Amino acid sequence: MFKTGYVTIIGKPNVGKSTLINYMVGEKISIVSFRPQTTRDRVLGIVNDEDSQLILVDTPGIHNPKNRLSEYMMKNVSSSIDGVDAIVYIIACDKVLDEKEISQIQRYASMGTPFFIAINKCDEVKQDVIFKKIEQLKDVSSVLAIIPISAKTGKNVDYLKSEIKKILPEAEARFDEDEITDKSTRFIVGEYIREKALKLLGDEIPYGVGIVINKFQYRENGIVDIDADIVCEKQAHKSIIIGKNGAMIKEISSQARKDMEELLQTKVFLTIFVKVKEDWRNNPSVLSNLGYSNNL
Repeated sequence: MFKTGYVTIIGKPNVGKSTLINYMVGEKISIVSFRPQTTRDRVLGIVNDEDSQLILVDTPGIHNPKNRLSEYMMKNVSSSIDGVDAIVYIIACDKVLDEKEISQIQRYASMGTPFFIAINKCDEVKQDVIFKKIEQLKDVSSVLAIIPISAKTGKNVDYLKSEIKKILPEAEARFDEDEITDKSTRFIVGEYIREKALKLLGDEIPYGVGIVINKFQYRENGIVDIDADIVCEKQAHKSIIIGKNGAMIKEISSQARKDMEELLQTKVFLTIFVKVKEDWRNNPSVLSNLGYSNNL
């Protein structure tokens, strides 16, 4: 009896959605950062077991959109819920759980789709903090299970997976057993660059950056040449990204290249340029060029 199903992972920004999917898949297919709204696109993570195939849908954090890019992100959340076999809503032990979010959780739980709540980062707090979160959620109806987990260490993640698998339909696998995501390698390497930029720049670039992969080419000897643009909104941001004597862009490139070489299992020559596109998050043509073409 083989089971296959789509499972959407949702929750507010920075609760560990991408970390959970990466742990379950066993590879880094979604980037992670301390910055809110790091995930912008819908990313599928494919978990292949002997008796099942879980297709995990990583989504942007739920937030109030303030520009065309964030509108795109929230449309991705909405479209990711339709027609799936299960929903996992993640909250984090280090985040405040208020009545507004509890009402939001209840709305998702009442949609009729099998619904789970995962309380993440349970390894970082005392038991009474976890119990308080569970107590706050006791009146939410139609929840199949509330499971404390650690997406970072894997604590209780296998149990969460086993509970999800119980309700999945019997069906053949939708992806080949060696596939781990629906995203192209080109997309993933671009995300690696964005992840390192977010990590190294901290709050210096307030609205983040976009990435364009202009070249992804294998040489005859197997080495990969990658040329990319980092897109920012202001000339001042460009100077920060480049850094004194090019130090920052070199470090972003160095760290991103290491991840790329681990992913591709070959040597990578990476060249990154920085370009200014004012108000790019509200510009449909720029957003399309950056890959955010659907739902605009």
